[in-house]
Amino acid sequence: MAVVAVQTPFNTSPAASGTFIPQIWSGKLNAKFYATTVFGEISNTSYEGDIKNMGDTVWINNIPSITINNYTIGQNLNYQVPTPSVVELQISLAKYFGVNVSDVIAYQSQPKLMDMFTTDAAKQMAIAIDRDVLLNMAGLGTNAAPAAANQGATAGVISGSFNLGTAAAPIVLSSTNVVTLVTALASVLDEQNIPDTDRFLVIHPYMRYMLMQSPLAQAYVTGDDKSILRNGKIGVIDRFTIYVSNLLPTQSAGFNLAGVATGGNLRATAIYAGSKTAVTFASQIAKVEALQNPNDFGSLVRGLNVYGYSTILPQALAMAYVQ
Repeated sequence: MAVVAVQTPFNTSPAASGTFIPQIWSGKLNAKFYATTVFGEISNTSYEGDIKNMGDTVWINNIPSITINNYTIGQNLNYQVPTPSVVELQISLAKYFGVNVSDVIAYQSQPKLMDMFTTDAAKQMAIAIDRDVLLNMAGLGTNAAPAAANQGATAGVISGSFNLGTAAAPIVLSSTNVVTLVTALASVLDEQNIPDTDRFLVIHPYMRYMLMQSPLAQAYVTGDDKSILRNGKIGVIDRFTIYVSNLLPTQSAGFNLAGVATGGNLRATAIYAGSKTAVTFASQIAKVEALQNPNDFGSLVRGLNVYGYSTILPQALAMAYVQ
């Protein structure tokens, strides 16, 4: 006979008197969420505004390009009427958590217990949302994708000479070519005139391993008195702040990036480089509330996180496929 696990309330006794304050919980969750998510580091939240509910909309005005004209003495000047384009950021996605707590008031009154709860809830929420966003940045969704010139075997809006790999033919990483790939991604962004500041590169652990075996690990290459891979921690390489994530989408074992069976066995992982101006992200712990458990003693705590994201400057985002 199968054994069924019973979920019991989290014991927080001794009880304490007081009132459940959802603002405290949501504030802690929101702060910890951004502290643990990779995507919170590689996107901008400039347009987060005052979103409160799923279905809210944030309107973003893209700055128009100003035309530069030749001038000769005595000519009549032409005046451009700038027309900004508008990007609509839909807060159309949501995730939630729900836990059974024996005494919510006691839980809130003990900071260590509350920190334990909010830390894990924020971590799990960050993992779920990171996986969603990083998957759709590969172009599988409709609201997040790099420019066509910033990906593929002929990347580069000017030269078309950088091979960033494809899902069918990924770059096979080695200690000798990994630096070349990093500099190729930087050059692709350079050809789009993307500023050097706030650039990021998200890689998987194996690519980090290859970087650790590359000449970059030797101090003399950069002229620094220490390796740029200090204590195994990757800092800045060719203007990129490097982040390592296990949540990058991978096509492997007969499945494509979206997890759909393909029958093949190719392994390809999408990695991303870009500027924080490329993708905007908005998230809000919209609601945290407690209610009495109708089926047992104790209380139920549940929280709702609403969010949305969109590529507002696709030319500032690049993607490579690696193996």
